Amino acid sequence: MTASYFFGYGSLVNHSTHSYENAHPARLHGWRREWCHTDLRPIAFLVAVPDSSVNIDGIIAHVPGDDWDALDAREFAYTRVQSTESITHPITDPIEIAVYKAREDIRVAADIRHPILLSYLDVVVQGYLREFGEQGVADFFATTTGWDAPILNDRADPQYPRHRPLTKAETALVDQHLATLNADFTS
Repeated sequence: MTASYFFGYGSLVNHSTHSYENAHPARLHGWRREWCHTDLRPIAFLVAVPDSSVNIDGIIAHVPGDDWDALDAREFAYTRVQSTESITHPITDPIEIAVYKAREDIRVAADIRHPILLSYLDVVVQGYLREFGEQGVADFFATTTGWDAPILNDRADPQYPRHRPLTKAETALVDQHLATLNADFTS
């Protein structure tokens, strides 16, 4: 039997935000990340977008009980796409891997009403730092578009439900990359 896996490319890279088993670093070829929003969510969120010139790092993890329906419910603003052939990973047993991309009927660029939550970005960057090091963080910023969206600094009162505290060094790393992007902060 072929086991079912998904490719995570945002907050799921941070292992402390979930309990998915058998997670491994992986690379998705021919895709990039983008900040977008939908009326289904109050904040901007990361989506995967096909782009033949870009590869993104992330993790693959086993779908609990091979139950795609439960995972699809969690990822309700996304469409699941079979992507096994586009992903390199260390597992040698036969597996099927899917990536969740934004539903095209609802995807819109992030805007002032749907800013990027800094507490969400912090969790993502913390995961990339722990999984792929500082170069992985730099690659995350380089392979993600939509940075013209405003960023809501909610660190003092995090709105992201799976937020995690950062060390001073992690906070400085996030802030350094945002300064390089000339990020626009909103209140």
